[in-house]
Amino acid sequence: MADRRTATGRVADPGAAPLDMAGLDDAVGFALRRAQLAVFADYSAAVQDLGITAAQFSVLRLVNANPGTKQMAIAAALGIEAPRTAFVLDELARRGLLERRASPTDRRARALFLTPEGKQLHRRLSRREAAHAARMTARLRGEDRAALLRMLHNLATPL
Repeated sequence: MADRRTATGRVADPGAAPLDMAGLDDAVGFALRRAQLAVFADYSAAVQDLGITAAQFSVLRLVNANPGTKQMAIAAALGIEAPRTAFVLDELARRGLLERRASPTDRRARALFLTPEGKQLHRRLSRREAAHAARMTARLRGEDRAALLRMLHNLATPL
């Protein structure tokens, strides 16, 4: 008999009877959280040896695509608070992956750029992220991927 696994990849108690989910499996928030756990577990396993978090990779990706952008633009694009963004930027800078330079357009602001090491890591992470995305979307069938992304965008956008 195959192991029953949770969304995080843990083996469920093989002797336990399945729980009555009491309607949770029909709740949008619960389904999203279970999917998020599965996606994050796969992502973490894919990049574990590189010591990079999903938030750090998101910042690397945005700075790579938008060299010279400012911290507030990154925070707004990711929907995270400025102090959390500063913490992520500090860690990336400490690791020599990102530089803060004086902005040519605003003397009070710092422009963000990837270092050569940051660009190299970004390329490696992008390849791994593509493989991760392929693993996750392989679980979907037919037009399910496009429909899922459309529905998730709809959920995130106020009416």
